[in-house]
Amino acid sequence: MASAPLSLARRMLFGRKAGLDGTLPPGKRPFRVLSIDGGGIRGILPAMVLADLERRTNRPIIDLFDMIVGTSSGGLIALALACPGEGGRPRHTARDVVRVYEADGKRVFSRSVWHKIRAVGNLADEKYPSTGLEEVLEGYFGDCRLKDALCDVVVPAYEIERRFPFFFKVSNARVKQYYDYPMKQVIRAATAAPTYFEPARIEIDGPNDYYALVDGALFAYNPGMCAYTEVLHRFPDHESIIMVSLGTGELTRRLPYDEVKGWGAARWAQPTFALMCDGICDVVDYQLQQLLPPTPGGMRQYYRFQARLDVGNDDMDDASSTNIRVLKLLAEDMLQANRATLRQLSEHLLHWAPPRADAPPPNVANDPMPSGDSLAEAAQAFKAEAASRD
Repeated sequence: MASAPLSLARRMLFGRKAGLDGTLPPGKRPFRVLSIDGGGIRGILPAMVLADLERRTNRPIIDLFDMIVGTSSGGLIALALACPGEGGRPRHTARDVVRVYEADGKRVFSRSVWHKIRAVGNLADEKYPSTGLEEVLEGYFGDCRLKDALCDVVVPAYEIERRFPFFFKVSNARVKQYYDYPMKQVIRAATAAPTYFEPARIEIDGPNDYYALVDGALFAYNPGMCAYTEVLHRFPDHESIIMVSLGTGELTRRLPYDEVKGWGAARWAQPTFALMCDGICDVVDYQLQQLLPPTPGGMRQYYRFQARLDVGNDDMDDASSTNIRVLKLLAEDMLQANRATLRQLSEHLLHWAPPRADAPPPNVANDPMPSGDSLAEAAQAFKAEAASRD
């Protein structure tokens, strides 16, 4: 049994079990896994991709994927889409999640004048109090627990006292009571980005012991490799993987040498976190491209959707209406540029979706209509607003 995951890895890497035309053997189906990067307010980008998939297929995301792995903001998306509602359907659609970023981003990333003074900007305390974030999580998750999720979900965090990566797993929560936590606590811990929010404390078997957790982006900003190894370990009988990896924007802002060469620890803190996350993101994308190439017949096993953040603000906490507008338009451009790929992907995912009697007919060729808003005008409005704040 120990050799099974390695055998599966070889099969997926070299496509040995695929037919000459690139199709899978009869009766075999790929394991469909969704990976969602962290990125704070920029989570609106993957949320809009998922809303497009739901619109094309007329299916909830839980029908299209066997497992969802999400880091930080991506974990929020994952559990929101798996949170149970009425009649065995998810409580939230991907379009609902887009509205979370639009309507509640400012509540999450807000601080009083007193907090700014007490924190000395961001030097003596976390940048934001956790109150706004916790109120939003209470509203969207209520009393839902990890074991109640409608599909397999994995959310990484990092334990800072024992110093180890910690994975919240629905599979564990369903069989071990002490691994079952309220979803709102899971996301509070998984989004505790250092310097932005204070760590989360989660009790273990009562108040005498606890985990001290921060954002899993410290090691899994792009959780695609975590998802890949989870499948190899737990599902060795599947002949292949379809991996859909969603980014929260490629950083393009330069850090000029003449400006940063004199920075000390205080100035480097948040830029270092962003640089680390960006590097992790690109490395994991490269690794997955090598591990999940197209089959000899041309069947894709790996899809990555990522936008370049050439306009607007790439900070994870800029929830201003002008920046949200820019991010939405960047997502629209990405969806338009990937129309053919999204049609192909939708057909592929639908082929393996479970039957659902109440599902309306799909229309995978129903490409989104542009909003008509101008990205250039939105970017100009953002620059004007930023200049007025300065």
